[in-house]
Amino acid sequence: MKNSDALAALSALANEYRLAIFRLLVQQGPEGLAVGRIAERTGLPNATLSFHLRELSAAGLLDARKEGRFIFYNANFDTMNAVIGFLTENCCGGKPCPPSRSRC
Repeated sequence: MKNSDALAALSALANEYRLAIFRLLVQQGPEGLAVGRIAERTGLPNATLSFHLRELSAAGLLDARKEGRFIFYNANFDTMNAVIGFLTENCCGGKPCPPSRSRC
């Protein structure tokens, strides 16, 4: 992952609403949620939700699909894992992490 891609993803997540939306969609798994359900679960007005979904999508963190009249969003797990890998690729100088840092 390039620095610019990591920065885009991290910048998109550096907002309480976008972070909450992304975490909600990660919990939902690959099937995701319809926009209406995301609005219900987050309590965000449609215009605000649309803005945040667009920001997360532009950063590559969300995928959208249309089913009939509904648009479903789901977390892009490939991008999420790439960001995590980017952040941890040089963890502990390439040595195994000590037990207290086993989540590296």
